[in-house]
Amino acid sequence: MDNRPEIWLGHCSLKTTNLDASHDFMVRVGLRPVFKNDEITVLEMRGGTHLIMMANENAKGGDAEFDFMVEDIDDAYSRFKTFEMDISEMSRGEIHDSFYVTEPGGNRIKFNSTHVEDHKLV
Repeated sequence: MDNRPEIWLGHCSLKTTNLDASHDFMVRVGLRPVFKNDEITVLEMRGGTHLIMMANENAKGGDAEFDFMVEDIDDAYSRFKTFEMDISEMSRGEIHDSFYVTEPGGNRIKFNSTHVEDHKLV
């Protein structure tokens, strides 16, 4: 029996001032490229969710309105530290351990440890 929720996030979006570098960054951290032209790139995450990144020379950057989740936060943090990118210190919390990475377009994205549930409600 499949206990996963029947609804998931289909798409989220992000504006960037540097589409090529932002696309390459997302591929490097683990997203799968689906489509790219001079104005837009579509990248796939686990579960089929697509990140749609749009070129916008007026994009402000700052904190993204979404966060990423990874299976092994310590492994991701160690790997990302070897890349030349702006990465915060690791924060250990009750629910998530997390860190932030700023992608080339100036968007700051939070990476969280997983909390995927696999149980039935009683």
